Amino acid sequence: MEEKVHKARRSKLKRLTRLILSFLDPRAWAHAVKVVNYYNYTHVSELRKVTKGQKLIISPTASFANGQNITLGDRCRIGANCYLWAGPGQGRIILEPDVMLAPGVMMSAANYRFNDGSPVTDQAMKEADITIGRDVWIGYGAVILAGAQVGQGAIIGAGAVVRGKVEPFAILAGNPATTVGTRRQP
Repeated sequence: MEEKVHKARRSKLKRLTRLILSFLDPRAWAHAVKVVNYYNYTHVSELRKVTKGQKLIISPTASFANGQNITLGDRCRIGANCYLWAGPGQGRIILEPDVMLAPGVMMSAANYRFNDGSPVTDQAMKEADITIGRDVWIGYGAVILAGAQVGQGAIIGAGAVVRGKVEPFAILAGNPATTVGTRRQP
């Protein structure tokens, strides 16, 4: 019994020593600086540029690009690891009041063109507004593409890929998203 207690103490001491040494490792500090810088770039600095309504709930892991082209209405909820990437020019993202985004939702109001034979990254971007109507719920991992117009009260299922116009109170699922039902209007 005495030997087990001794091994447990030695094991705890070993773990504590490794923990302390990890704080002294310059690689750990370099990684921490990168994480803080990335977080500041994709969340803090861009979120300052976003036009925001009242009583928002935004996950600290949400990512924004071109925040000056993003508008969030009152009482919107942005889940963990959501990406709202407006276009660098005119591609806006507009969320009306009471929109709820589950974790992992991706919205991009810009996309690269690929039709003239030159490298994709050398071509101009195609930008189009994304508009999400009042009281819309977008499920986990859904992708909303440039030009999407989601009507009031719609529900977008998990993993759906949405482009184009979505009728009010429609329920969509799939890739590409198709209407699978309708929601009762209040």
